[in-house]
Amino acid sequence: MLETALSLSILMIFALPVGAYVLWRRGGSRRQVALMLVLAAVMAANVVIWLLPTSDGSTLAQAQPE
Repeated sequence: MLETALSLSILMIFALPVGAYVLWRRGGSRRQVALMLVLAAVMAANVVIWLLPTSDGSTLAQAQPE
């Protein structure tokens, strides 16, 4: 389940800036464009947090719940 969420997040990290660019070129709201870019940055930060190795070499995505 987590793999699916991470995969969709990575896809959205690439799709949101493209959508923001298209919206900006069509004269859309600057606030919506900015929010789409901020959302992409937040999602990228979350993916990095989940996939960076911890001190023992595993990732949070690989960690087993106790």
